[in-house]
Amino acid sequence: MATAAHKIYCRLANGSTFRFQRYLRPEKQLLKCRQSFQSRNIVTAPVLYGTIKLDMPSLSPTMEQGNIIKWHKKEGDPVSPGDVLCEIETDKAVISMDTEEEGIFAKIIVPENTKNIKVGTLIALLVEEGDDWQNVEIPAGADKPATAPAESAASPSAPATSTQASTDAHGGSDLAGDGHLVGPSVKKLLQEYNIQASSLSASGPGGALLKGDVLDYIKANKLDKKVQEAPSPPLPQAASAPPPALPPPPAAAAGANYVDIPLTNMRRTIAKRLTESKMTIPHAYATIDSNVGAIADLRKTLQAEGIKVSVNDFIIKASAVALQRVPRVNAVWENDGLRLSPSVDISVAVATPNGLITPIVFGASYLSVDQIGNSVRELAGKAKEGKLQPHEYQGGSFSISNLGMFGISEFTAVINPPQVAIMAVGGSRSVASMSGNLSKMKVTLSYDSRAISEIEATRFLEEFRHVIEHPQSLLAGTNLDTAAEAFVF
Repeated sequence: MATAAHKIYCRLANGSTFRFQRYLRPEKQLLKCRQSFQSRNIVTAPVLYGTIKLDMPSLSPTMEQGNIIKWHKKEGDPVSPGDVLCEIETDKAVISMDTEEEGIFAKIIVPENTKNIKVGTLIALLVEEGDDWQNVEIPAGADKPATAPAESAASPSAPATSTQASTDAHGGSDLAGDGHLVGPSVKKLLQEYNIQASSLSASGPGGALLKGDVLDYIKANKLDKKVQEAPSPPLPQAASAPPPALPPPPAAAAGANYVDIPLTNMRRTIAKRLTESKMTIPHAYATIDSNVGAIADLRKTLQAEGIKVSVNDFIIKASAVALQRVPRVNAVWENDGLRLSPSVDISVAVATPNGLITPIVFGASYLSVDQIGNSVRELAGKAKEGKLQPHEYQGGSFSISNLGMFGISEFTAVINPPQVAIMAVGGSRSVASMSGNLSKMKVTLSYDSRAISEIEATRFLEEFRHVIEHPQSLLAGTNLDTAAEAFVF
């Protein structure tokens, strides 16, 4: 039922539209329309009302299914544009789902804490204000997805049950001379009493011989067990060596407790994307050593001025400058072609309890080092709380993964498509030289050899090393320039 410009249109069950026009208030229009229906012997039902379907949205490019964590609206609550309806866990983060519709929240189809809901599945219903939300009709088949998680959770045991039943009827069985199926317990009775299966009448399904059939035959004929002669053991061979003793099973195996860790959507997506990346992208690698002693000294100078910046902030800024100078590395695949990115948007890998996510520092080449630090800290905090919005982690033209803070000296990273390169940063180490101890840091560039040549990869790393070893150039023209004047180069 919809109203517009003093007109009311009532959709009928046969698909036709009845228009009722009166210069009345909307609530009077609705009453008048229903009275007209009754006078014409038209039965109104909830299906006639203006029902708005809410489907599971696709909140990221790689999202195929999601989990409903919590509903913020209850049935019967009014809904206005911009209201948050629920929280959905995607393959990247937990995102609040809002709506642009207005009406009454009528029915929750999929309850909260339901997992693996496919994109496009009906999860809730809204009706227009004034409609009977309590008697809204659920579309046929809409209640099936709500029970899908329970079915999927029970599905692993279903094949086991059918297999077990099949094993009870046929597993370990032999065929008698007349083709009857003989189970293990039946076979044992036949052997003990020396009975031919062909002489018995089978009452089981499909002509199967049951244990009860054998027991009835034994009782009716008053049969006794036949003495079974044990086979004589084989004579030992003098030349044969004794078999090696098997190690005893671990004592804790019998009473050990095991914890099943469920695979989250994020970890499932990470595994899928990394596998696709290694299988479809020809990875090439290049490593360079840089002296980061100047950064340590500069950080002390800035810290004395009350300015806190990390080594990682300098690395991001140095990478942004190097990408400006070698733009071929700052590119992404688009429509089977390579597209140079107009801005330097660096994805920074952040570890969260649910997996790895890469929030983006947009326009890193135009930000100062302290601005980059503030942005990274804010994004990392939101990532660990699961509050990143899709636009904060979707996209990016280059990635950096820094494990140096965890004591890793050197490693290689997997390219994050559609990007063409990622830089893995190790920790600093002390190296002796003729001029004294130097603080060295290794970085490894993983690059797509289809898009980047060895020369371009080398140029990028050389530019990065030059900038990181002369960090004063990163502060020129920024709010840190004055504070760094005391730094002796």
